[in-house]
Amino acid sequence: MKYFLGLDNGGTTTKAALYDRTGKEIGVASCETRMLTPVPGFTERDMEEMWQANCRVIRDVLEKTGIAPKEVAGVGICGHGKGLYLWGKDGKPARPGIISTDNRAYAYPVRWKEDGTEEKVFQISCQHIMACQPVALLAWLRDNEPEVMNNIRWVFECKDYVRFRLTGEARGEITDYSGANLINLHTRQYDEELLDLFGLGGIREALPPLCGSTDIAGYVTAEAATECGLAEGTPVIGGMFDIDACMIAVGVLDERNICMIAGTWSINEYLRPEPVLDGSVLMNSLSPLPQYYLIEESSPTSAGNNEWFVRQLLPEVKEAAEQSGRSVYEQMNAWVASIPPQTFVPIFHPFLMASNVHPGAMGSFIGLNVSHTRAHLLRSVYEGIVFSHRYHLEKLLATRKQPLDAIRLAGGAARSDVWTQMFADILGLPVETVMAGETGALGCAIAAAAASGEYACLEEAAKAMCPIGKRFEPNMAVHEIYDQRYKLYKRINEYLDPLWDEIIL
Repeated sequence: MKYFLGLDNGGTTTKAALYDRTGKEIGVASCETRMLTPVPGFTERDMEEMWQANCRVIRDVLEKTGIAPKEVAGVGICGHGKGLYLWGKDGKPARPGIISTDNRAYAYPVRWKEDGTEEKVFQISCQHIMACQPVALLAWLRDNEPEVMNNIRWVFECKDYVRFRLTGEARGEITDYSGANLINLHTRQYDEELLDLFGLGGIREALPPLCGSTDIAGYVTAEAATECGLAEGTPVIGGMFDIDACMIAVGVLDERNICMIAGTWSINEYLRPEPVLDGSVLMNSLSPLPQYYLIEESSPTSAGNNEWFVRQLLPEVKEAAEQSGRSVYEQMNAWVASIPPQTFVPIFHPFLMASNVHPGAMGSFIGLNVSHTRAHLLRSVYEGIVFSHRYHLEKLLATRKQPLDAIRLAGGAARSDVWTQMFADILGLPVETVMAGETGALGCAIAAAAASGEYACLEEAAKAMCPIGKRFEPNMAVHEIYDQRYKLYKRINEYLDPLWDEIIL
């Protein structure tokens, strides 16, 4: 029997899941790694701790399932995009890894926009510049940590670093690097002019050779096998940026559907035969399906805000739920469901980590009064997160030619019927979920199954391994209520926009 292993490296959570050829999840293991915040706006992680976390979850899932290492026919890895993981010339991490929620380099995209650099960059990469992209972070390091810059052997994205530790082979997988402002989207190669525009010409030799998502990018080494429990020689594919992996796992294989991922980031994406070149969307990148570009609108404004609410405002509720053998999310969903949509709750802007309006915008509740409880605030958080997704969706819809069948929803929100129905009602569109607990890992396993020859191609593997679950139709009467609230959400953003620079100062 063959099994396929998917590894998913988020900002702080590392997961491993095993699947058979039908997409059935045989077992899953996960563990947390520390988020390091040395100063406000910096989010980092220990790269050795991250590697050990991957080894731990691989060992755990093999032990839980009883699957022999030799039965694992392929490994696929995904991870958060953007951020920065540097390997040093001295054979160890050059510094802590930088997570995609990091905002230290926020001033660089602003400066590059003002001086015309971004316009020139867009002609080559078809991308606007984000503070969390490697190019902005490398520019910051150049100006603030020159000793690190001098020691860089490899510039990695999150999952490419993990694959390097598994195989000893340095590769840059195309979906990740094409979303990092490092690649000419027209030639699908690194571009010297692009690097020079950022003042980063000196790192060219540190960019690893490119590979595709389903390419065999190396094999598990003897040293890595000893650490993680896989068999030496197990093939490891290029893998994917996690948003591409989730897209594959929810069966978005053509232009008919839009994929939304409600995780730490609000990810909103669809496939298109050509990039959007008028600058109206945040990101064009290369997809795992070579006939399509991935069109993306995103920001770290999604369910990570919900996790903050649990951690800071519901600690005793979470503890009580765990003691009774329940999930705190069951209680949260019940609270939200108990408040009708007609009830006014404060307008929440989910900008606790960063925003999609002003680079300095921060989270806020607008409209609090003495009658509001934590349940009202929680409903505000649920609604505000969906409003932020809608803000991105509207930009995507304006670029589409193909009629939309449905939104395919992944991430934490997709596990909640209450929240998923809210997505349908606020967006005014049908929303479908998939019968998969770990969409990122599943997408990687699907790619590994295709690369191993179990299926003829990625599309065939995806159709066989990703069953669609429930479909939620919008209640258009409720949509009208939310529509008015969403307009208020946008107006408040407009009124606050001139104040953020003063608050930062």
